[in-house]
Amino acid sequence: MNEEKNRYFTVTDQSGNTVQYEILFTFDSDETKKSYIVFTDNTEDEDGNIVTYAAVYDKNGETLELNDIETDEEWNIIENLLSSIEEASE
Repeated sequence: MNEEKNRYFTVTDQSGNTVQYEILFTFDSDETKKSYIVFTDNTEDEDGNIVTYAAVYDKNGETLELNDIETDEEWNIIENLLSSIEEASE
């Protein structure tokens, strides 16, 4: 398995634009019993922070299918994890 190749995926939007995303990390939640993926297109917001996205995914699927995060509980889990990573890197 090519580790470098598996760090990226490409999405074509409804307008036909292709965007390449870098997978930052994936994790499973014992609380929600779901798998999550956190990724970026390496663009920056107006404050100079790297824009990140998160989604639910099926880690056993043949293709990468992203699904919306549906609850505030799920967003809190992801935000807490991102905060922990940011604090550890300082």
